[in-house]
Amino acid sequence: MPTSTVHYSGNLRTLCTHIESGEHLHTDAPRDNKGLGQTFSPTDLAATSLASCMLTLMGIYARERGIVIGEVKAEVIKVMAEKPRRISEIHIRMQIPERNLSSKDRKGLHAAAKSCPVALSLHPDILQKLEIVYPD
Repeated sequence: MPTSTVHYSGNLRTLCTHIESGEHLHTDAPRDNKGLGQTFSPTDLAATSLASCMLTLMGIYARERGIVIGEVKAEVIKVMAEKPRRISEIHIRMQIPERNLSSKDRKGLHAAAKSCPVALSLHPDILQKLEIVYPD
């Protein structure tokens, strides 16, 4: 069964539909590549998917061990290269609000994030920089 459908809507935009849920999202070419930049570009989605996947694996790790991590937030910075145009770097900065995490828990969460399927699927030339910030 297909995962999704993607329809070109014209004007450098697509409509993406997740088959199982029926949820939709739109993409738009970025301003620096002839688009309007009014929503996620396909490369924005790739970078954002990395952070989402990392957070999901960290959530699984925490749930399986009874660890509370709170509402973790991640900021994603995508760096593009030219010739050929491609993602060259993805920087992710996560903020974990939970104060009572042991060193072992922190190391486990970091390892879980780095083992996510998106991280392991991206080309090795793409620099993946992960910073996890904990409260003092």
